[in-house]
Amino acid sequence: MKHTKRRQIQEKASQLLHESGITKAPIDVERIADHLNISVRRTPSEDDISGFLLRQPDGSTVIGVNTLHHPNRQRFTIGHEIGHFMLHNYDEVHVDRSVIKLRSKNSSSGEDQEEVEANRFAAELLMPRELLSKDVGKLLLTDFLDDRRMQQLAKQYGVSVQAMTNRLISLGYMSPNEFGGNEET
Repeated sequence: MKHTKRRQIQEKASQLLHESGITKAPIDVERIADHLNISVRRTPSEDDISGFLLRQPDGSTVIGVNTLHHPNRQRFTIGHEIGHFMLHNYDEVHVDRSVIKLRSKNSSSGEDQEEVEANRFAAELLMPRELLSKDVGKLLLTDFLDDRRMQQLAKQYGVSVQAMTNRLISLGYMSPNEFGGNEET
């Protein structure tokens, strides 16, 4: 993904957080959806379906979330679908299968640019650079190697350890070579 697109996504997510009045983690993604007049509906679904974005003819929008997935994954899915809403034009329904598989063949290779962008948006929304840099500034270098400390940081933001690790790598706090993360978060 080009640097200008990354910057654009960061700015849109940051502006949305500001407009929604959110200043601390964990980020209330349902409050953001509400701010955008998007209804969030939860329902059990097939395991490979994480969520969907539905723009209805009357102008209303619905995000569907699979209740069978872990709450952190549900939060990421909502952020991801908000990303599609903010970044991409879908006339009707957009279904995401396994949206959280950040290292899937298509998203990691860049073949499906819209999915990569929606993942980036979700990461920027759930783990905002500004908030995360303050919290990371309080850590010692050894904390990045401490599983318990990484779990605490991930819990503070309401995300998985994998998502937090990927985000820290993308922000340059950790090396992907050492930790096997994904730079697209």
